[in-house]
Amino acid sequence: MEYLASVSRHSPNLETFTPSMRNLALRTAGREPRYYSLLRMSENDPPSIPVPDYRPVERFWPYVDLPEQPTDEELAELDPELAEALYGRPPLPFSVSLEFPAFVGADYERALALARASAEYREIRSGHGVRHRARFYPQDVLRLRELFALVGRLSACEVLVDDRPVPYARELWLPLMWFLIR
Repeated sequence: MEYLASVSRHSPNLETFTPSMRNLALRTAGREPRYYSLLRMSENDPPSIPVPDYRPVERFWPYVDLPEQPTDEELAELDPELAEALYGRPPLPFSVSLEFPAFVGADYERALALARASAEYREIRSGHGVRHRARFYPQDVLRLRELFALVGRLSACEVLVDDRPVPYARELWLPLMWFLIR
């Protein structure tokens, strides 16, 4: 109360104190004075904010030495849809991709060898297992037909046209590709 009384001697408008300002004056009594404005100049002035005694450490990320640009290996591992969203559509020729899961059987090793011999091969690992994606261009249509003969019977085999699932890809696009066989 002594502090409030000393403030009242120096400030004639004690009734302009809000209850929170009075509590602040009572809590800081006997401490080193901080430069608060205990009186409001008008109703439109923002409330005063006390300045903290410490300054927080400005450490935003624990890994300081990360490169700003992704490496070529990281770019190659990106999902094609994400890469297209980030960097735009690359100028690639028309392609048909087969994406199939790992399966049990004698044809699995042959299918994996044909997929790895494609123009572009990727293993996609997720919580559901491993999926293999093989991209074929029109000049590789024979290898595409061989691989599809092995994995086309699987229900989880997907046919992608330019890395997108297209309606009737099995029924329309693959037979159109077979017309390219000479």
